[in-house]
Formats: sequence, structure tokens, C-alpha cells
Amino acid sequence: MGSFAWVWSMALRDFRKNFSRLTLFVSSMIVGIAALVAISSFGDNLKSDIENQSKELVGADLVIENNKSLGAQPTDSIAIDQADEINFASMVLFPKSGDSRLTQVRMLEGDFPFYGVLETIPEDAPDAFRSGGRKALVEKVLMAQFDAVVGDSIKVGDLTFEIVGELQKVPGQTGITATVAPAVYIPLAYGEATGLIQFGSRLRYVRYYQFEDGIDVDEVVKPFEAQWEEDKVSVDTVEERRKRTGRSFDNLASFLSLVAFIALLLGCVGVASAVNVFVKEKLPSVAVLRCLGVSSWQALQIYMLQILIMGFFGAVVGAALGSALQFVLPVVFADFLPVEVSVSLSWKSIGMGVLTGLLVAFLFALLPLLKMRKVSPMATLRPDEGEIKVSSDPLRWLVILGILLFVFGFSFSLLGDWKAALGFTGFVIFSFGVLWSVALLVMWAIKKFLPISLSYPIRQSLANLYRPNNQTTSLIATIGLGTAMISTLFFVQGQLLEEAKFADKEDQPNMLLFDIQDHQIDAVVQRVKSEGIPVLQQVPIVTIGLESINGLTKAANDTLPDEDKRSRGLYNREFRVTYRDTLISSERLVKGALRKVDSPSDSIFVSFDQSYALRTGLSLGDEIIFNVQGRPIKTYIGSFREVKFNQVSTNFLVLFPEGVLERAPKFHVVITKTKNDRQAAQVQSNIVRSFPNVSVVNLGAIVETLEEILGKISFVIQFMAFFSIATGILVLVSSLIISKYQRMRESILLRTLGADSATVRKINTLEYFFLGSLASLSGILLSFLATFLLSKFVFNLPFRGAYEEALVVYLSLTLLTIVLGWLNGRQVINKPPMEILRSNG
Repeated sequence: MGSFAWVWSMALRDFRKNFSRLTLFVSSMIVGIAALVAISSFGDNLKSDIENQSKELVGADLVIENNKSLGAQPTDSIAIDQADEINFASMVLFPKSGDSRLTQVRMLEGDFPFYGVLETIPEDAPDAFRSGGRKALVEKVLMAQFDAVVGDSIKVGDLTFEIVGELQKVPGQTGITATVAPAVYIPLAYGEATGLIQFGSRLRYVRYYQFEDGIDVDEVVKPFEAQWEEDKVSVDTVEERRKRTGRSFDNLASFLSLVAFIALLLGCVGVASAVNVFVKEKLPSVAVLRCLGVSSWQALQIYMLQILIMGFFGAVVGAALGSALQFVLPVVFADFLPVEVSVSLSWKSIGMGVLTGLLVAFLFALLPLLKMRKVSPMATLRPDEGEIKVSSDPLRWLVILGILLFVFGFSFSLLGDWKAALGFTGFVIFSFGVLWSVALLVMWAIKKFLPISLSYPIRQSLANLYRPNNQTTSLIATIGLGTAMISTLFFVQGQLLEEAKFADKEDQPNMLLFDIQDHQIDAVVQRVKSEGIPVLQQVPIVTIGLESINGLTKAANDTLPDEDKRSRGLYNREFRVTYRDTLISSERLVKGALRKVDSPSDSIFVSFDQSYALRTGLSLGDEIIFNVQGRPIKTYIGSFREVKFNQVSTNFLVLFPEGVLERAPKFHVVITKTKNDRQAAQVQSNIVRSFPNVSVVNLGAIVETLEEILGKISFVIQFMAFFSIATGILVLVSSLIISKYQRMRESILLRTLGADSATVRKINTLEYFFLGSLASLSGILLSFLATFLLSKFVFNLPFRGAYEEALVVYLSLTLLTIVLGWLNGRQVINKPPMEILRSNG
């Protein structure tokens, strides 16, 4: 106890002198802890709100859907209330401006939602909507786009409706959903009169139910599940939606936490870097203590105690900052959330943040602190006495192993998958390894090949990169990794935005007309040609289902062991297919051959997209029985195609030969190209007026919508990236300020030997220029590699180097490093050497 009291007393005594320097070391971990606590608290609150608002997510106790009329259902007599809806994609027209747009038309009958409300302006708009007459509720996105106001009219099909309310929010709907598919609500009673409900239309029939309180809805629907599955009726209950939504946002919270964890890891390296410099300063003091009979472990405990005190302080500050920051997160993620998120303190998250901060301080400070074990009394005379490399110190290797286990364990707790956690840990090791290797290679090359012919300031500044007390490895590792992560996010985002701008390419079509019925196709084609634009493609589309694969039906598939089962999605999905005997420009045959059908007795060979076939376990020669509007058709897989789905064309997972589906119910798609946006708007308006059921997609408008969505996603990415940027800057600042105490003696020596202020300033500026350049360039090169791999293997996009953005990142980081370095050294440059020596004792 006496020994500990002495260690405690010595730690506090030395602590007062080193408080400012130790504050710098904790600053680099505060932002990471703040991010972790904020996101963890946000996740806890979101999970709680999803539980509490689960009924508002659905708006009903039970929802059933099908692509054909639901008719009488067994649950009709059990429910205390129900509402019906028919929804589909269709064009709507704003008569005041003459503009039109593709929307989600929702024909509603009944008092849906039973839980929550349709949020509108004015508030009583839902009552006015249900009071009778041709009235509509229109999504705010549409209202803003066409400068419409309540009281204006909107044309849906053959009928015109009065807009009685601007729809702000629908239960369970996010802002992104509203942007992608803005809704127009009209009464179901006018559905037939619009002319949009007809044979061949792609309709979705929905029924909402409300049951008495206390009824277990999952138990109620169990007796009917088998029949509903047979009829392909999809079922959604409050409990199922709650679980699904919870899983989705658990994944989001894990991803966000992982981003915050990366920021914390950057801070961890900053901790290790700062403590490493701190330890180098303290080695002479430790040597003196050893001469006075203090053991090396007691000396280590003195400084470890200081580190833990500051680590605790930093963790508490970070947790407090994170608790405040969680008030901002619901605003940032508002467009992505289906529920209103409350804000409250999560003591579990705060406790986790504080413990994580202490663990980080201990592990990452212990690695350099262990050097003190080898300091002998002789180090007072010979400073290098007892120096030992990491490679020959088993205890420090054990600490490194502990750090890796910490990274793996923490990422596993966030991801819940050991393979993903192992992959993330491997990526962290690879990234740090690459950056560390770059730093060591640069130092070795400068030391070995530095030309003697260079001017003195350049030689001195380059030599500072490998001389004792250099910050080269730590700065390249921390700033480089931060730069790599931020740049990768921005570069990939730029790739996606660039690919989305297909409508601007001169060789690409920019307008699609779909939902054209058989009896309309000739008239629509003629009308398109009369507008002076070409018909680039005219494609029939048939909707079919899958009955069996090699004789295995969905029911039989469900009885197989999990490892032998095929995906239920393969059986449940609807395939939209076409028929032709040739390939188009976006397709390439990779296996097998297209086979024609010359007579009714011929076997039918279809062609699948190769990547889809591989994902679902399909092989050449497999027997597939499709259900085409109730009629089974036996086919065989005759070929695989590579389909470029990112190219504007009519691309299909399944391609039939001609002579099979011509008489099946179908709709048609026509693809054309207008000269400019003005002509596109005119053609769209003319087509919609003449053929109200035909939907026209202006790809220019789609690109605008996509850019708006990507803009919101971009903001979220940038907001999360801020944590890494802030941490990287703090690590840079703390490393440079701490290195000031090491560089001060050398600068004083240069001044004493006659170097003027301009020479010292030039040496410092060049040194920080080289440091900033190496750090930023290393990170940018790593981000180019990451972007290339993501483009090739994840997004299947051609790699485009974001060289202009990379130049901006490089210049910004290098300039920041130079400015901070200049501010750091101005005390040495602007004062006489003796004055500095006296002020620093």
C-alpha cells in the first residue's frame, strides 16, 4: 500500500507539469468516443421507438396484398374494421401547368390508417378527402415540384380531382420513399372511371385490417397462411414489420458504429504516437529514478497512472459530447427513418464509451510505455542504453495481440458476424500495414539516397523525416488512413453519380413509354413517330411465375434440409420476360446457345442472366416450369447471358424464344430519344393526354431524382466522415505540437550556430510540406485502390479516377499541415535562443 501511495504521489506531482501535453493525447480519442456514444445512444432510442410505435409503422394490425383482386377473405369477419386500396404506377397531369410525372397512385376506401395519421396541410384534409367527391391528397414532393397549392386540380387517367391536402407523411414511410415514388391518393370509388383499371394493368390490391385490442394477430392468421401462400398473397403483421424494421436499423446502427469505431482507431494511433513521444522525453527521468533505487515497473506505473487518469478524463468528455451529439442525429437521418425518434440519455452507451476510452488508453499507451522496463541507471550517461526493438520484445508483441483482439472483439460486437469482424480486422491490419510500410520505405530511401547536392534547407527538412523523434510513421498512418476512408467514400459516390447521368450521353435513349396495352401499341408507335422522334425499341413484356425446378415445387423445396433448399425468393418472385431470337447491345452470350422454336412440339429453351443463375444455383439444362397466367409451360435452361443492367435498354433476367408467349396477356414498352428536355416534356404531355394509362419516364427527371437521393446520402456520408476528419486533424495537431518540444532543441541549436529565422522557417515549412504530402498521397493512393476494387467487384462499374477531387484533398491536407507546422514553430523562429531556453527551464 505504501508503494502504491508513493507511485500515486509521484504521478500527481509529475502530472501537474505534463497536464498540457497529456491533454493533447486524449484529444485524439475524444471525437471517436463521442461518435460511439452518440450513435449507440441513437440506436438504443431508435430501437425503443420502433417497439413503441410498431403499430404506426403499418397503420393497421394486418395487411394482405396480391396482384389480383382479393375478393372475400376469411379475416374479413374477424376484423372490427378494414380498408381497401389499389395502387399502381401511373402518370398524373397538373392542368394548371400542363406538366406530368410518374407517381404511385393509391386508390383508397376506408379509414386507413387505423393507427397513426395521414399528416397533411391542412390538418383536416383527410376528413375532406373521405367526405365524398373527386378529391385528392398529393405528396409534398409533387406539390413543390410543380408549384401546386391546395385547391388546384390534378388529372389521374380520364378524371380530374381537386387537391384538398398536401401529404406530409404516411405511417411507415420515409422521406426517401416519398422522393422515389411520390404518392397521389384518390377515392377507390372513382377507380374504374379513371380508365386505369383494365386488363393487363399492373395493379397491387391491398387490404388493411384492425382487430380488437388483445387479439394475437399472428395466431389469427396461422390457419390461413398455407392457402395465402398458395395464392401468392403476401401477409404483413405489426410484429413482422417491427422485427423487419428493427433488423434493418440494427444493421444501420452497426454500420454507423463501425464508422465511429474507425474514427476511434485513428484516435488510438494518435494516442500511441503521443505517448511514444512522451515516453522518449521521460526516459532520462526514468533513468534518474532507477539510480535512486526505483524499479523499472514502479517507474512504468507512475506514467501509466497519469495516462489512465487522462484517459478517463477524455472518455468522460467524449461521452458527454456524444450524449449532446445524439440530439443532432435524428435530424441528420430524418429522411431515412420510418418513426419519430425520441432523445434520452442511454447510460448503457455512456458506460460503454467510458470503459472503451479507458481500455483504449491502457492498450495503446502500454505499447510505448513498456520501453521503460528496459531503462537502466546507465541511461543517465548513455541515453541509448536499454533500447530494445518491438521485434525482440515478447511482452510488446503480447500487447499488439491484445490490440488486435480488441479490434476484432469490438467489431464482432457491432457486426454480430465473426467472418465480417475478421474481414474488418484484416482490412485494418492491411491498411495500417501498407501505410506503415510506405512510411518506413520513404525514411529508408531518404536516409540511403539523399543527394548531397541539394540545398541545405531541403537536405535538413528531408533528414528530419528519419532522424530521432520523427513523426513520419504516425502521421502517415493516421492521416493516411483518414484520407483513404474519406476519399474512398467521396470517389465511390462520384462514380455512382457519374454513372447515373446516362441520360446526358448522346448515344443513349432518354425516354421510356410502358404499360402500353396490346390494342394501343400501333397507335402509340404511330404517335411517337409523328412527334419526329425514332422508335429505338418496341418490346412486349409478359409477367410469369415459377412453378418448379427439376420437378421440385415450392412446397417440396420447403421440406428439404436448409443446406439443400433453394431460395424461396426464386419461387415467390414474378418474372417479367420478353421473347426474341436475337441478342441486343446490352447482352453477351457466355454459355450455351439461343434455340428457336420452329414447331409446337419443339422443346422450349430459355436464356438466364448468368449472375442471377449463379446466385440462385441454376445450371444449364435445368427443367423449369413457369406459370403463365395460370397455364404451365415446361422449359429448359439453354444458355446464360451477361446482361449490362446499368445500360439504358430493355434488359431481362429471363429471355424466351419467339413462338411461345405471343398470345399471353402482356404490355409493351417503347424506347425513344428526344433532342432536348423541352421536346421530352412536350412529348410526355402529348402522350399522357392521348393515352392516360401509358406511363412515360423521362430519364432526365429520373436522374434529377436520383441525384437528390444521392445528395441526401452524400450528406449523411459526409456527416459520418466528419468524425474521421476531425480525429485525423486532432491527431495531426497533437502530434505536431508534441513534436515541438523535440524539434525546439534542434531549432535552437541551428539558431545558436548562426542560422537566421528565414532559414529555420524554410526548413520547418519544407519538413511539414513533405509530411503533409506523404500522408495525403499515401491515403489517396490507397483510396484509388479501394475505389477500383469496389467499382469492379461490387458496383460493376468502369473505374474513373477522381483526379480533380484527389488534387483538392492533397492540397487541403498539405496546406493544413504546413499552416499548423508554421504556427507550431513560430515561438522558436521569432525569439532569441537564450530567451526560449530560459522560458523552457
